[in-house]
Amino acid sequence: MSTIAATAFQSALLDWYDIHARALPWRVPPGSARTPDPYRVWLSEIMLQQTVVQTVKSYFETFVSRWPTVHHLAAARDEDVLAAWAGLGYYARARNLIACARAVSGRGAFPGTEAELLELPGIGPYTAAAIASIAFGRPSVVVDGNIERVMARLFAIETPLPAAKTEMKARAADLTPRRRPGDHAQALMDLGATICRPKAAACLACPVRQFCAATGNAPERLPRKLSKAAKPERRGIAYWLTHGEDVLLVRRPDRGLLGGMRALPATPFVADREPIPAPPFETEWKAVSKPVVHVFTHFRLELTIMTADISAMPRPSGDWHPVADIVNAGLPTLFAKAAKLAAGDLLHD
Repeated sequence: MSTIAATAFQSALLDWYDIHARALPWRVPPGSARTPDPYRVWLSEIMLQQTVVQTVKSYFETFVSRWPTVHHLAAARDEDVLAAWAGLGYYARARNLIACARAVSGRGAFPGTEAELLELPGIGPYTAAAIASIAFGRPSVVVDGNIERVMARLFAIETPLPAAKTEMKARAADLTPRRRPGDHAQALMDLGATICRPKAAACLACPVRQFCAATGNAPERLPRKLSKAAKPERRGIAYWLTHGEDVLLVRRPDRGLLGGMRALPATPFVADREPIPAPPFETEWKAVSKPVVHVFTHFRLELTIMTADISAMPRPSGDWHPVADIVNAGLPTLFAKAAKLAAGDLLHD
């Protein structure tokens, strides 16, 4: 695309964004006199990794209500932050969030360049570019999944992902303006989310369709993707141990899958063999009617739930939580599903 065409593209895109920008709780709307808060930009970008906007909204609002600045978040207890994160998934993000908040608070404020941002825990190239562009007005090249799709169609990039990423970023760089780079990046995100959708692209409503090589040529076929391999299978056992109206919970080790999260006692998740039972208490255990199936990034898990009640004996020490309030225990999605299944199964015995 020529320099003149790129300028016309930028102008058409920003004109559309000024009218149609999505109202999001972390975003400063176009034309506002307010300056974007780097804390809110960073927090939203971390939450939005692998998670859809609709899900993130309520979590974001909860976080900024409890911890309105990076310094408040840095001072929070790890377990409180992890509990507030429960249900968002990809829990390494939560641990990095805590570490990054403390690093930023220690230096006084967020740095404003990509290079400095990349030195912080949990911030990769995309997130660094997004913060630098949106929060600090730097002409960084921001390329998320929505923008990749827009670039693939705009320039008819036939190379399949992930090999096409280099060309997509180069094309996005050619279009990134020095004026309003943050709004430009967010406009491309909104374009991909609302117009240049994965399916049923609304080409007739697109403000930049005159620049697009895929318009009228089955745009939904782009970007091309290679077939994904089937996820490997793992198995595990979780234990629902009750005493009176309470259930036993544990804190998982800080390192590893779901690290530091509150959970039901469980065995390691293993492949190619049956898990070795590891009940938290020697008593009579009974399997619930069906296992929990949960898909992680790199594997599919089948989790058998074993239940037992020891109300007739003295209660052992441990982290006991009211069954009636289990939804507020801060369990990650896997164990929240297991708890719901175990409680429901017992009610129907």
